[in-house]
Amino acid sequence: MEKNNRAVVVFSGGQDSTTCLFWAMERFEHVELVTFDYNQRHQEEIIVAKEIAEEQGLKHHILDMALLNQLAPNALTRKDIDVDHGEEGELPSTFVPGRNLLFLSFAAILAKQIDAKHIITGVCETDFSGYPDCRDIFVKSLNVTLNLSMDDEFVLHTPLMWLDKAQTWELADELDVFDYIKERTLTCYNGVRGSGCGECPACDLRQKGLEKFIGKRNEGNK
Repeated sequence: MEKNNRAVVVFSGGQDSTTCLFWAMERFEHVELVTFDYNQRHQEEIIVAKEIAEEQGLKHHILDMALLNQLAPNALTRKDIDVDHGEEGELPSTFVPGRNLLFLSFAAILAKQIDAKHIITGVCETDFSGYPDCRDIFVKSLNVTLNLSMDDEFVLHTPLMWLDKAQTWELADELDVFDYIKERTLTCYNGVRGSGCGECPACDLRQKGLEKFIGKRNEGNK
């Protein structure tokens, strides 16, 4: 494959995808963002994604994926369904079947149109909730399928795949965007920016990772 320095980042405005955004900006000459509006639990996610894209001066595509909301009732598509971790051996109520399959497929279609070979996503198999579409084996399988389906040579990048949340904070620090990620992103299931509501599973995971990273950094500075 000829050298191609154009990339598309699957972007939600959260900690993970924003860290991936800055990771991509260090590596590729041209970066564009794609955000999917599937009538998720709160529209604040779309607003934050727009703001970050504007602040970084990047072209931002927002695609209508309302059909996903219609097909997959769960805690991220219905406000009347509680967010929970799920029973032993069950997926959490926040699992949206087919979400990453659809997101990455449409990101690849977009990449094809703008002549980008690189697609970046913040999925992670280390600190995840058991979502099957966050696994490395899924991403590698889909990468092959996308290339076959469009007769192209896309590369799906997963910079966070083997990092826990503390290591993701460490990566943000290495990229010199620690404060930006901490203050500007939205991870909370209840739509609260920055540190979030402090109660939902996403906030709990983010905060524990932050505390672990800060503790490690403080030890290193002694």
